[in-house]
Amino acid sequence: MSSSLFSPIKIRSTEFRNRVWVSPMCQYSADNGVVGDWHKVHLGSFATGGVGLIMVEATGVEPEGRISVGCTGLWSEEQAQAFKPIIKFVHDQGAKIGIQLAHAGRKGSTMLPWDDHEIAAQNEGGWTTISASAISYKDFPVPKQMSVEEIQTLANKFVEASTRAVKAGFDVIELHAAHGYLFHQFLSPITNQRQDAYGGSFENRIRFLVETSELVRVAIGSEIPLFVRISATDWVEGGWDTEQSIRLCKILKEVGVDLIDVSSGGLVHDAKIVTGPGYQVGFAAEIKNGSKIMTSAVGQINDPAQAEDIIKNKNIDAVMIGRQMLRNPRWAIGAAEELGEKISWSVQLERARKLGARKSPQ
Repeated sequence: MSSSLFSPIKIRSTEFRNRVWVSPMCQYSADNGVVGDWHKVHLGSFATGGVGLIMVEATGVEPEGRISVGCTGLWSEEQAQAFKPIIKFVHDQGAKIGIQLAHAGRKGSTMLPWDDHEIAAQNEGGWTTISASAISYKDFPVPKQMSVEEIQTLANKFVEASTRAVKAGFDVIELHAAHGYLFHQFLSPITNQRQDAYGGSFENRIRFLVETSELVRVAIGSEIPLFVRISATDWVEGGWDTEQSIRLCKILKEVGVDLIDVSSGGLVHDAKIVTGPGYQVGFAAEIKNGSKIMTSAVGQINDPAQAEDIIKNKNIDAVMIGRQMLRNPRWAIGAAEELGEKISWSVQLERARKLGARKSPQ
């Protein structure tokens, strides 16, 4: 019997060869937002590993949208051009590649994780952050509350970056509305205490994300898949929760979003999160069942049998794998063999097959 994990899935005009997808993972290794040799090897290694989709890390739509001074960007043509060789290599290996467009909001202007201090000063490339309201993240500087005009201008920057991404050859666009970054700061009543059309009620708090999603859908056309990553819950009382997530996802589906990449947390630095293998899978299943939109699951998905069960028995459309892929970028080809499924490999690796390997010169 064939594996559900390694069955193809088609979203709009794009067919993914399997349901093993690489989660977006920040590398903090870009130069003024431009990717270089590290990203070529990092992303290219996944492409040789048999996955269906590789999602590029959170990528700023403007310089102040980055998490750190070393994060990737897509506000310039130079940045788009730098991605092109990577995109070509991924396609040559039979995989698809998407990009996660993001704005860090109040969680931005940081140094690299391995530096000796967290917040970047102006002479280190730092900037004044923005948010839904002037409420800081833990001990970070207080952000500037965005005006309505600034919100609408920023929505157009997401549109511009999306258009640039499609022109560069990306197969999927994902909007990052999770992990306490700017869209999430608007969604949650903890960080959004505005009194205008973008704050207060549920309908107002989701407005920025919904409007941007709608604009991006129009800009990229009807054939390109559009994903949104959300945090299903803030893991704290009085915050964003699964019920609101389901309501949001119904609306996102109506405006042309195809799949919700379901994660959780990130808004409140000291939230008590109960982790463990597959600890967020239930959120993806609940949102899929409640809103009737495709979902992907994330969160300590490490074992092939576990991943197969998620697709086969949990009614989830794909698994996004992060840290396990960092440990082993070719996790998918090993998982396929463990599940007894023969999948397409990069030809240079064929001699390593256990299932039906071709002979090679001695």
